[in-house]
Amino acid sequence: MRPLCHLYKKSASSAGTTCATSSQINSKQRQRGAALLMAMLTVTLVATLAAASLWQQWRSVEVEAAERQRVQSGWILTGALDWARLILREDARSGGADHLAEPWAVPLQESRLSTFLAADRNNTGGATSEEQVDAFLSGQITDMQSRLNLFNLVQDNQISPVALAAFTRLFTLLNLPPLELNRMAEQLQLALDSSKYNSTDASIPLMPRSAAQLGWLGLSPATVAALQPYVSVLPVRTAVNLNTASAEVLVASVPNLNMAEAQKLVSARASKYFRSTADASAILNQPSITFSESEHGVATRYFEVLGRLRLGPSMLQERSLVQRDGIIVTTVWRERVAADPPPAAAP
Repeated sequence: MRPLCHLYKKSASSAGTTCATSSQINSKQRQRGAALLMAMLTVTLVATLAAASLWQQWRSVEVEAAERQRVQSGWILTGALDWARLILREDARSGGADHLAEPWAVPLQESRLSTFLAADRNNTGGATSEEQVDAFLSGQITDMQSRLNLFNLVQDNQISPVALAAFTRLFTLLNLPPLELNRMAEQLQLALDSSKYNSTDASIPLMPRSAAQLGWLGLSPATVAALQPYVSVLPVRTAVNLNTASAEVLVASVPNLNMAEAQKLVSARASKYFRSTADASAILNQPSITFSESEHGVATRYFEVLGRLRLGPSMLQERSLVQRDGIIVTTVWRERVAADPPPAAAP
């Protein structure tokens, strides 16, 4: 192969003259290409590692923020439950009947609590006022003895005729299928039969803890939804509070009582609550309508505390069943679930 000289007219052997073959030139070009490719790969690798590190850091921040929000929400809802227990305890100190004109029966409207979540900017969820998360708390206390207690259906491992008659009247009033009532009573009897607790029979149903779980006893979703405002699941037999029960519950729990007479009782107690079952009897003044002391009363031991916390776009809801014995108020159970936020107001 003939040499290529930088000084074309000079001899190949002249001093200071450098020549290169075509193979040497191609080798240098390949080296430069490999170096460029290596530099591009290095930049790509660095960019990938930086992106992965940034994602890990962002994920850690999001996890920490979610954990902080969970802890804050838990403390706020726990405080709301303590507030409700305090109200019920103070109500017990005054004594007397439980009725809807007492402080515990007034629901808490949605109130802003974001200013109490933290003391500095770092705990508000944002650096500016536009980024800060607002927290809103609402809730209410419900008399659970204002409803028919499912536990009353079974007494001494037998279906109670009195309670079954009350539930039959409720099913009739709500136009619900009576076959589902019979199935519910039978399944409840199985669930409460202590002799079968250790049985491996999968057909034995679980005992529901609230009215929303009545589907465990064979009820359809439509029947469960219709019964929820009128039925409770309490751990012991209880009487219906005549001061807080709805007209539908009064019709179901009192034999021979029609809806017009139940509405009359509801209207009468609004102006003056019943201090005893005798006051309710005096309003009706009908010998055919009597109130059983074992099935009716004017005092309550079991209440449900509902707390809702709206924190930014999410909402957390907690339901608690509390038992009041004298001035001692204890929590029977608590359940906390994520709830759908209320719909936005129309512009």
